[in-house]
This record gives sequence, C-alpha cells and structure tokens, in this order.
Amino acid sequence: MTRALDPVDIAIGWDRLISIVDEGAAALIRTSFSTLVREGLDLSVMLFDAQGRMIAQSTKCIPVFIGTAPVTMAAMLAKHPPQTLRPGDVVVSNDPVIGTGHMFDIAVMRPIFRGDAIVAYAMSITHLPDIGGMGFSAAATEIYHEGLRLPIWKLFDAGRRDENLIDLIALNVRVPDQVLGDIMANVSCIEIVGRQLIDFMDEAGLDSLGPIADAILSQTEAAVRAALTAIPDGIYENSLDVEALDEVRRLCCRIEKRGDAVSIDFAETGPCVRAGINVPFSYTKSMALYTLKCVATPKLPNNDGATAPITVCAPIDCILNAVPPAPSAGRHTIGHFIMPLLFGALAEIVPERVTAGSGLINMMTFQGRLPDGTAATTGYFAAGGFGAMSGLDGRPTTPGSSNMGSTPTEIFEPLSGLLVERKALRPDSGGAGQFRGGPGQDVVMRNDSGHPMTLFSMANRTQFPALGIAGGLPGARREHLVNGQAIAAQGRHELAPGDRLTLQEAGGAGFGPPAARRREQIEDDIRRGFVTRDGVARDYGAAEFGMDTDET
Repeated sequence: MTRALDPVDIAIGWDRLISIVDEGAAALIRTSFSTLVREGLDLSVMLFDAQGRMIAQSTKCIPVFIGTAPVTMAAMLAKHPPQTLRPGDVVVSNDPVIGTGHMFDIAVMRPIFRGDAIVAYAMSITHLPDIGGMGFSAAATEIYHEGLRLPIWKLFDAGRRDENLIDLIALNVRVPDQVLGDIMANVSCIEIVGRQLIDFMDEAGLDSLGPIADAILSQTEAAVRAALTAIPDGIYENSLDVEALDEVRRLCCRIEKRGDAVSIDFAETGPCVRAGINVPFSYTKSMALYTLKCVATPKLPNNDGATAPITVCAPIDCILNAVPPAPSAGRHTIGHFIMPLLFGALAEIVPERVTAGSGLINMMTFQGRLPDGTAATTGYFAAGGFGAMSGLDGRPTTPGSSNMGSTPTEIFEPLSGLLVERKALRPDSGGAGQFRGGPGQDVVMRNDSGHPMTLFSMANRTQFPALGIAGGLPGARREHLVNGQAIAAQGRHELAPGDRLTLQEAGGAGFGPPAARRREQIEDDIRRGFVTRDGVARDYGAAEFGMDTDET
C-alpha cells in the first residue's frame, strides 16, 4: 500500500486478518477427526507477522493461548531461523515447556511466503485425543509417563512429509487415525490461512504486513495501558487452597499496579506434587495475562499488544512453575484457579470487573473397548456453573477460566461405550447472592461396553468451593460417585461392565448479599429449576422476602 494507513485502513485490515484466522478455525473444525476439536472446540488459530509477533487470533478458540503461542513461535524460529525456512515447510511440537503446558496440545506452524520472502506465519493448536503413555490423566508421577514428547520438528520439509515422524506417532498412540487425522487437519487449516492472507495482501496492494501490524499492536497496547491507568495504584494480594491429589497446595499472588503497567508475582505458592497436575510457567503466565486482559479490555481482539504492559513471575519448582520431570498433563486442574486467585485480589478495587468463583470445567478420559472390541479412548468435558458478577447472574453449566464446548450425548455414547442415563441441572448448587451463581449439573453414565473401562479423572472443586464476592455465598462442591459411593476425583478408577458413574458438578458462587436479591428473581429461579423451595428457605430466608416457608 503506497499511501499511509488511515484509521479506516487499519480497521478494515484488522477485521480482515481476524476473519482469515476465523476461516482457518472453521476449516479445522470441519476436517478434524476427534470430538475434542469438532465438538469441544479445544483449538486456537493465530497469525504472526514476519517478526514473529502475534497480530490476530481466531474468535472461536481457547483465548488463554494468547500467552503460550508467542513462546512457541519464538522457540520454533530459534530452532529454524527464517532464512532456513522454505515454502512448504511445516514445523510441529508438543513440548509442554515451550507450548501450552502439556503434551496433549500440538502446535503446527508454517511460514507464509509471498514470492521469495516470508511475510507472516500461521499457527494452529489443538488438543490431541491421545499421545501415548498413560493417556490424558493426572496419574503420572513423571513427565516420561505421559506420552510421546515431540521436540521442534519439521513435519513437512519443502512440501515433503516426514513419514518417519508419522510412523513414530502412529506406533505410540491408541487411536492413530484420530491423532494423525487431527494433525493433518491442522496442516490444512494453516494452509488456508496462508492462501487467504496472500489474497488479502494482493487485493490491498500490501507488500508487507509491517505497517498494519505495527498499528494493530500499538493501538492495542495503548488501549490496555489506558485501561490499566484507570485502576488505582497499589499492591493487591490473595491466596487460596486447592486440592492436589491427596495433598493441599496454597496458591499465592501479589499484583503490583503502577501507572499503566502491572506485575504479577506468584511467590510463596506451594511446591510441585508427584502427579500430573503441575503447571508449567508458560500456562501460568498465559492464564495470568488472559485474566488481566479480561479486567482491562475484555472486548478488544487478542494480540501481542495486549500483553506488553504485564509481567509475570513465579518461583521455579512451585506448582505454578513446574519443570521436567514434573508431570503436567492435567495442568488445567490447578491452572484454572489462577483466574479466581487474581480476581480475588482485584475484587477489592474493581469489583464491577471481576466474577465470583466459577465451578470450573471437569475433564476426564475413558479408556477401554467398544462393544465390538475396538479399542477406544474418549475424553469427556462437563462444566460447572459460572460465577456471578455485579449486575449479572452466573450462567448454568458454563465453563469458567476456559471456553471449551461439551460433546453432545448422541456423539459421545457410540464413541465411548457409555450410556448417559441422566444429564440435568443440579438445583441449589449455585451460590446465593444479590446475583446468583450458575448451577452445575448432574450426569449419570453407565458402562455399557461389556468390557472393563478405565476412568482417569482430573477434577477440582471437590474440597474448596467457588468463593463469592461482596457477600455472595459459595457454590456447591464437585463430587464423583461410582455405584453411589464417593471416589477420589483426581486419579484412576476401574469401571466394571454395568457400573454407574455419577458426576455432581460444582456450582458458581454468588455476588452481593443474598438479602438484596429481588423476590421476582427468586421466583423465576424456582420456575427454571435453578433452586428448590427448601434451598431458597435455607439460603435467602423466606421472611426477608415477605414469603412464608410454605409459599417459598
């Protein structure tokens, strides 16, 4: 583009870049083999400029990868500098240290050439259905148990696929068709992103993305800094306890806000555990950046400009800065607490911008055989209730700290050999408040495969419920039962044929004192099945709302 960019040029170009990665995400969803991507939407698609700066992220994605993808890109370009890359190259890795924190996510990157020059890079990240080892679980005591850890590797070299790498992956995973199908869906996705970017540059007469990338990043950074400036300067601290297998770990944060910048320190957080719930720093940093982005500029599209004013640190070998050989497959189990931890610190000064604690998402893996004997490994996601915030009730069964989808029962059953007998709201699980926390759900499933089945569970909120803000009450805790008997919600369990697994999902917490909730809102909650009459009498007090116990 020969003329200088004006605000209209920037707005059009910015929207076009986001639409390009959105189209890549749509192609990824259409072509993926596993339900984790097609239904669970555990994915992200991003565009980087020629300098390796992230300038666009798909809107239908895991937003927390705003922090991990730039780390992965920098590591890939350090291993394969731009001058060594050629058209048709595709670079992959699932190393937790330079990736999303566990090896079940694979990052796939390709340079985008226009003529002989690299003008950008496309990257997609998806959660694979399997990567070998023990499977997606918290059961490992070392990272070496968790599966096949791929270094930064060229899957395609100048358009030629490395069949040795394909064979290595296929030999080490339980469902090779799904795994390899998903990897190749990533390759197709970033090919589409590359083609569409070149089309856009041709249409707009752009020889380089540099000017528009500079404008996007600088405007985003300026907006974030302006929003941070409006927050009072000071030091804000918080801590909370989380269940860590058969132990308890304390998470601590110290947020220092000065002018238009914020630093976050997780000093005094407890040490790692010998279970796959430790959190590599890449994921911790990303969750922290995402949380501050939600507070400062929640509606602004994600790119590297949003993270420039924020620094994050954590002591090495604490549970929020795990390094090998500490296992981390279930790093979300602890990592999803970073958002409520930071929100709890900021509630003191910006209560209108934070949510009360959420019930969080429950992830588990089933390994076994289908009725016909075919090997199966299937993930299942079930959401707790979302926390309330000032002016807004929490949504029922909505994941917090992540935005993943859930697999429809009709799709999950034939893939797993399990029959879902019941899936319903869990009344009275949302914390009471002026604004009510979202209720969780009850799910009952029966092992109808005719074979023994292994359940790997990575649940949280079993000991420590979601906490309310400004007088709101906590949500109900999560519980797992087999044949009516409670089981540990983090670990490995065997389901015999006919066994029933019950999931009682945690509720979100309330915001504001329950006495301030209006009578018509409570009556509507009863009609919608969010609360029972007994629950209202217990949590709100019938007399305070002019209702006798019978009427309630």
